Amino acid sequence: MPYTLHKLAPGSYDLKLDGELIGGVVKNGPRAATWRAELLDDAPPDAIPSPFTKVEHRFPTLDAVLAWLGGAEIEEG
Repeated sequence: MPYTLHKLAPGSYDLKLDGELIGGVVKNGPRAATWRAELLDDAPPDAIPSPFTKVEHRFPTLDAVLAWLGGAEIEEG
């Protein structure tokens, strides 16, 4: 399952799975920032794509999000 992030604005990305928009990745706050990966739909647990186990997950860095998504890549433009 190849995930990609598509830059929208500083600290904001669309999250796509196999080219389909499924959520977003957003930076929270300017200081001691955390990152949030969030699905668009509140799907039942058996319909949530791996590695998600709930609609929203938080991370200390963008690199941690990318690694958690299996080495997702950022596509600019």
